[in-house]
Amino acid sequence: MTIRYTYPAITLHWLMALLMIATFPLGLYMSDLPLSPHKLQLYSYHKWIGMVILMLLTLRVIWRVTHRPPALVAGLPRWQVMAAHTVHVALYGLMLAVPLTGWLMSSALGFQVVLFGVLPIPDLINTDKALGHTLKSVHELLNYGLLSLVVLHVGAALQHHFMLRDDTLRRMLPFLGAPK
Repeated sequence: MTIRYTYPAITLHWLMALLMIATFPLGLYMSDLPLSPHKLQLYSYHKWIGMVILMLLTLRVIWRVTHRPPALVAGLPRWQVMAAHTVHVALYGLMLAVPLTGWLMSSALGFQVVLFGVLPIPDLINTDKALGHTLKSVHELLNYGLLSLVVLHVGAALQHHFMLRDDTLRRMLPFLGAPK
């Protein structure tokens, strides 16, 4: 039985976490700026990060489907097992929905995503300003939902490590030492 996540799974987890940590405050900051070349450049960076997250999520799902994750620590109450699975499914769903709604929003508003300023990504839908504004609201709402689940996820991991003193966090952080 595997007691630790694989190194590719760990790397994808933390790389995506860092990108999400970077893009959320960037999104908040840039949305309040007056229109300027600086704001447009920040929007480009935000879109690039979102597209990279979408690509990494694809790799992560493929890895997850082809490599069985370690079992949860023994002795957890059934409600915690169910909560852990529910939160993980919701996290994956939102990690897909957030960049996808951003891409749809950009398409609807008539602003094509150009990855790293050189690779045009096809629009998903035709220009429709009203739909674009609706998608903007959906994108923002989903972002706050993702933030809430990330906070819950981190809180649960810290509770397992510091209060329950089990190996939940050690499985995803190799520098903490081998799980017991």
